[in-house]
Order: sequence, then structure tokens, then C-alpha cells
Amino acid sequence: MNGFFRSVKFKVIVCIAAFFLGIGLYSVSKGGEKTVGSQLIGTILNPVKKVSNAISNKISLVIDLFTDSEAYVEENRMLREEIAELNKRLINYEDIKAENDDLRKFIGIKEGNGKTEVSPSCTIIARTANDPYGTFIIDKGKKDGIKLYDPVATSQGLVGIVTEIANSYSTVRTILSADLSVGAICVESRDTGIIEGNLALAADGKCKMIYLDKNNKVKKGDLIVSSGNSGQFPKGYIIGNVTETGMEDSGLTAYAVIEPAVKMGEITSVIVITEFDKVEEDVEIPTGVLGEKTTEPPKTTKASEETTVAAEEGGAMQEQPRGGDE
Repeated sequence: MNGFFRSVKFKVIVCIAAFFLGIGLYSVSKGGEKTVGSQLIGTILNPVKKVSNAISNKISLVIDLFTDSEAYVEENRMLREEIAELNKRLINYEDIKAENDDLRKFIGIKEGNGKTEVSPSCTIIARTANDPYGTFIIDKGKKDGIKLYDPVATSQGLVGIVTEIANSYSTVRTILSADLSVGAICVESRDTGIIEGNLALAADGKCKMIYLDKNNKVKKGDLIVSSGNSGQFPKGYIIGNVTETGMEDSGLTAYAVIEPAVKMGEITSVIVITEFDKVEEDVEIPTGVLGEKTTEPPKTTKASEETTVAAEEGGAMQEQPRGGDE
């Protein structure tokens, strides 16, 4: 040990220590003002201090994470639950907003269709498997004021009709179905016909307007709406637009292919129309076909009315002389 204190190494260490001590004392004697020497030393040692401080901070963070890990885990769990709740509220807000938008649009429809009552917004809870016509089930039923054969729609247009009903749910058949008929009229040409579906068109999400007069003026792009003639569906509800026209094989009537305004496979909610003004009251639903009748009573022409009036007047004139003879 005594050999170390007499060694050159020890003397060098003492000299270096004395040098730094002298620098420190000199700095104090200058009233805290940095000398050239102290500034030089600071310039050399500051990068070392910076690295050392960074390492110290990281070590402190690791130690902190290790010692408080349970607290951080609990805090993260609470934050995840809070985020999940906020997301849920956002989804509910968007659903309510969409329902309110639909209801606001239906208020406009009600104003244009007299007395109209609609159900609360109905959510589609299931779709009938392997059904090409898009039949689906909604989460509203008898307890919500829905009745059998009530029309179903969205703010975009007509969807179909209630075909089965329970207390808390209902089955809806769409206008793509071959078993559903809807009286329709072309807005532009005023030609009338019947909307019916078929298997081939349903695959493309379309239906067909049949029984058009062969001299009709319906053209591609025309808007088709419900006519309301039978009273089973409200008048003036949008059905869709014409995509194609043609003549039936019989050559007696024409047809038009219709693309519905409502995309049946994309809708998630609908509204059931529980009450509306009917053009004809107490309409009997045809056996085997739901919705509009496919036949209409014969129209009375002006010429036939004049002939009838003339015949009645002629009969009255013939009776008058007999009264005078008596």
C-alpha cells in the first residue's frame, strides 16, 4: 500500500485533483463568474453529462415502470373501457341521427299524403336464408301498432309489405317478390301498370312493371311511383326508375324493367306505414297474391256517357205523351 502512495500514478492523480480543485477555488473567488479554464472544462464535460443524464432518466423510467406496473395496467384497462364506451355512444348517436333523418323525411311525405301514421324505426334483425327476393325480419310487431299487410318503406322509397306478424317482430316481403303486386304510375308519361317481381330480375335487384298499354310513352330513366289505386299502398311513394322497356311475347301489352330506389340488400332499418289515406276503401286482398289487384274496373268513356244520357232523355220524352193522353 505504501508503495502505491510513492508511485508515479498516485502523484499524477494528486496533481489532477489539485488542478481541478484550484479551478473550483478560483471560480468561487471570482464571485461565480466563469473563467476560461472552467469554461473549457465545461465544454469538454457537458456532452458527457448530457449522455449520463439521459441514461439516468431511462433507468429511472424503467424502474418506475417496474415498480408501478400494476397501476399502469389498471389505468390502461380503465382507458380501454372508456374508449369502448365512447365508441358505443358514437355508434348509438349515428344510429339515432340516421333514424331522425328518416323520420324528418317521412314528415315531409306525411304532409304530401294526408293522414299518414308510421311505426317507430324498425331494425332488420335477420334475412331469410336462400330467399332470392330479399325477405327479412324486423324487430317490431303487434305491440308497436303494426298490422298484417301494412306497407313498408324507407325515406328513399317503397320496400314491400308485412306478410307475417308476431307480438315483437314481423316478416317483410319486398317488391322484388313474384308474390307481391303494386299499382304504379309513370310520373312523366302518366302510364299505369302493375309492379311485380320475378326470379331472373330479382337476382339483379330489379322488378318489372307489367300491363302497360302497348302504345305507352314510358322511356328509360322515367320515375315510377305507387298509384294507390287499390288502397293497399299509399299513393305517390317512389318505387324506382325505368332501366329498360319492351313488348310482351303476346304483343298485347308492354313492360318496363324497374330498378328500385331502395337497395334491398343494403338497408338496415325501415319504417312501417300503419295508417294512410286510401283511394279505395275496404280493398279485398286477392288470394295467392299480396298487394294490388291486377285488374281494374272498365272505364266509362265520354261517348258512352252521352249515349246513356240520350237514351234516358228519349225514354222520358216517350213517357210524356202517354201522360198527356191520360
